Amino acid sequence: MPIELRPLSYALGAEVRGLDLREPCRDADWQAVHAAFLAHGVLLFRGQRITREQHIAFSRRFGTLDRHESLPLDRDATHPELLMVTNDPKPDGSPSNSRYTGQMWHSDMSFTLAPALGSLLRGLHVPPVGGDTLFTNMVLAYDSLSATMKGLIEGLHGIHHSERKNSGLSAQWEAENRRLNPPVAQPLVRVHPETGRKALYIGEKVKCLEGMTPEESQPLIDFLVRHATRPHFVYRHQWQADDLLIWDNRCTAHLALGDYDPRHRRHLERTTVLGTASGHVADLEVVQ
Repeated sequence: MPIELRPLSYALGAEVRGLDLREPCRDADWQAVHAAFLAHGVLLFRGQRITREQHIAFSRRFGTLDRHESLPLDRDATHPELLMVTNDPKPDGSPSNSRYTGQMWHSDMSFTLAPALGSLLRGLHVPPVGGDTLFTNMVLAYDSLSATMKGLIEGLHGIHHSERKNSGLSAQWEAENRRLNPPVAQPLVRVHPETGRKALYIGEKVKCLEGMTPEESQPLIDFLVRHATRPHFVYRHQWQADDLLIWDNRCTAHLALGDYDPRHRRHLERTTVLGTASGHVADLEVVQ
């Protein structure tokens, strides 16, 4: 059965039909999937009742997988390639570290020196309503800026932090997170290494622009984030159990909504494909 693509929105995203990921992906099918990935930025595979091993094996078609050493408390103990996004309590009954994961506009692992190429998130248990994920097309966002604004931001770097919104996490987690993930300065405009297109690279984890004070930085950061997340750049994904959602972090940003009843289970598992080197550790001792 040939692969079919169904657009998910005007701005980005396509559903891939006709592929059963329980079976090894044939080279011809993989080429079609990869072309769709580059063209649409977000791919949806519905009804994929795959094992963890099958999830990891398919993810490796995209590249080398992150073992999530920068987030050791969030990864699975037996499958370090899998990052848990869950509201399941920990074995001692304390709240999950990752229950608020993603509730800021961001691109995965932007606070590291090898930001993610792609992410493959599988929905195992989803609430009956809510808990959606928003995606935005950062190429369209960049293209729609004025020539003057493009020239202004071309050489600027944003300082990305690894914090989480509403974290409420333990002091141990916070201290270890700061040690493993010092702030990293990334260019505001990145060139996609495969398509050659320019995209905005900013989100709510950017707190300052390198070489500027926070007061000078914030109006420009606020404008760019607000501009990049305008509704006509955005696709809203409503999760179903056994969805596998794949996105290109080099040209999209996303936000997980916390608009669901926390009494309902929300458990997703993510693989992360390592990207190319980018950015540098920010010198926070320098007056910005």
